[in-house]
Amino acid sequence: MSNVLVIGAALSGISVAKFLNKQGYTIYLTDAREIKEKKELEDLGIRVFDNGHPDCLKDIDYEFIVKNPGIKYSVPFVKHFVDKGYQMLNETEIALKDQPQIKLGAITGTNGKTTTTMMLGSLLKSLDEKNGYVGNMGLPLCDFVSEHDGENLSLAIEIAALQLIGCPSFHPQVSVIMNLTPDHIDYFGDVDTYSRAKTLIYKNQDENDYFIRNVDDENVVKYTTDVKCQVIDFSLVREDVDLHIKDRKAYYKDVELFDLDQFPLPGMHNVENAMIAGCMAYLLGVKPADIKEILEHFKGVEHRIEYVNEINGVKYYNDSKGTNVDSTIMALKSFSCPIHLLVGGYDKKTGFEGLKPYLGNVKTMYAYGDTKMQFVPLHDDVRLYENMFEALNAAKENAVKGEVVLLSPACASWDQFPNYEVRGRQFKEMVNSFSND
Repeated sequence: MSNVLVIGAALSGISVAKFLNKQGYTIYLTDAREIKEKKELEDLGIRVFDNGHPDCLKDIDYEFIVKNPGIKYSVPFVKHFVDKGYQMLNETEIALKDQPQIKLGAITGTNGKTTTTMMLGSLLKSLDEKNGYVGNMGLPLCDFVSEHDGENLSLAIEIAALQLIGCPSFHPQVSVIMNLTPDHIDYFGDVDTYSRAKTLIYKNQDENDYFIRNVDDENVVKYTTDVKCQVIDFSLVREDVDLHIKDRKAYYKDVELFDLDQFPLPGMHNVENAMIAGCMAYLLGVKPADIKEILEHFKGVEHRIEYVNEINGVKYYNDSKGTNVDSTIMALKSFSCPIHLLVGGYDKKTGFEGLKPYLGNVKTMYAYGDTKMQFVPLHDDVRLYENMFEALNAAKENAVKGEVVLLSPACASWDQFPNYEVRGRQFKEMVNSFSND
């Protein structure tokens, strides 16, 4: 049987290695770090190389290569295979390639992806409890497909630009680019390349499919000029489009999706997420009455402006999912009281000047991590710390009754945490420990 090289042994890498191994491929799995599951994988017949990428792997002929999307193409080991003409596929491509019966509502964009995906997944469960959401959260897609191979299901899938460039056959029935602002410039090199990668979400869609276009976002309009499927225009401010608000109710054409006055989440960005999820669900067969019921009782998403606790009259919010400037701006817009803002982390080279006009309610900024010095020019009171824990302790000491402590870093977590979920959970654990003081 043919050889396959899997580069990167995170959850998705291990999942795809097992998935392809079951299909009879000879799997070579490699990671720059230690692979804790090495013995288990080797017992399955997978050939595992950890703590680096040995040159012997370069001498093997592979049918294809699967790469973790987070690993840059400039990494010398990866670049060797690119230069030899190999296309770098990813786990999403492998899992869905032979599952045409699965209907997909695909969600990309710079911000709002996770909340919208979870909303859509909840809506799709009203059709079949096995439906749900997949992608950059929870169960790897290969594991899900292995469990439900051949079943007629509908899935909400969050998919990033990093993934789309490794998914040549990706074909959703409904897709959306939520918004487009600079992100992952360290990976793509420039905004134009990043934005064009997002448009791959509808590349394989046809006249039977739908793409939701956010006409409020000038960059989405600018880059989505070659759409071959049916286009549904969306706006929070215009009523002359397909997906719109009228008299405090959200509509797709003449179908009411939900009542804004009954919608429980704060901020118009969450209304936007719900409108898109509701429209996608309707197009995938969910009844309007079910859409209305579910959205008007939606509880929110972990790590996205998530209320944690109130201690001595100070409310603490976890917005660890705020990994770029626009996400943090959305979080800041959600509060009218004084804010103690925790920011900083891994530098994606996007800059932070865009925050400045939105810091009016920020009493103090607590900057930490690799990017901490970049926040100093933005505010009159910026205090510097080595890590999030020091910053949070300082905010606790300074905040008084009626104020908010908000973790919304405007940065990725990778300088000090493996991902934003770990960062957010450790923030919440520390906040909750304060109540025992």
